[in-house]
Amino acid sequence: MLSLSLFAVLLGFGAIAGFLAGLLGVGGGLVIVPVVVGVLSAAHLGGAHVQHIAVGTSLAVMVFTSISSVRAHHARGAVDWRIVKRMAPAMVLGTLAGSVIAGWIPGRELRWFFVIYAYVIGLQMYLGAKPPASRELPGTAGQWGAGGVIGMISSWVGIGGGSMSVPFMSWCNVPVHTAIGTSAALGWPIAVSGAIGYLASGWGQTGLPWGSLGFIYLPAMLTLMVMTVLLAPIGARAAHKLPVAKLKKAFALLMAVMATEMLWTLLH
Repeated sequence: MLSLSLFAVLLGFGAIAGFLAGLLGVGGGLVIVPVVVGVLSAAHLGGAHVQHIAVGTSLAVMVFTSISSVRAHHARGAVDWRIVKRMAPAMVLGTLAGSVIAGWIPGRELRWFFVIYAYVIGLQMYLGAKPPASRELPGTAGQWGAGGVIGMISSWVGIGGGSMSVPFMSWCNVPVHTAIGTSAALGWPIAVSGAIGYLASGWGQTGLPWGSLGFIYLPAMLTLMVMTVLLAPIGARAAHKLPVAKLKKAFALLMAVMATEMLWTLLH
């Protein structure tokens, strides 16, 4: 069982994750996954399943965080529901398939792919490189393909699809505020399907801590959920007050932090 000090750690980092989710349209996995790994390791819980539990718990928290975030963005007219309808079904299939497969593969090579991807995209957004004015989102088939890939990779690296869907939409000339709001809406189907997948792949596994539902650790999930739901709307309000250039730079820095954190994990 977790100590009071470890619950306090979860509350504090849950607040940070919730604010980032609303501000940048991401799921908060950047913060949640390493924190849950650290908390479980400090409490000597999880054993060989710590990473899987952290990712599954993160996705379960995102189910509630994304609802809170998308409501705030929708109230400001920043969600393009046409994109959501086209990409969400493929994201669900990709995430569900990836999260079930994740029980059998380490995904190290895919993490290396994400590190390179995050550095390249972060640099492009920080420098303000602009796509040709004629570039638009692909048709339904193209958005389905992008959604499936984003969903599967998200389920393996444990980071919300916003880290990929926001750059994808921005590169297709979708306004950045709309890209962030739409990404928040796309985060919900990713979170639901991913959480179900990790619940299923962890069901019946031995060595899981008391309070686990598959690879979802309920005490950490509930603690984090409270703070992320409270802070996500505050982050969304802040996003709509920031100018586009600063918002893109903030997202670029987030990508750099994600890549560096994952690179550190890979090298150690």
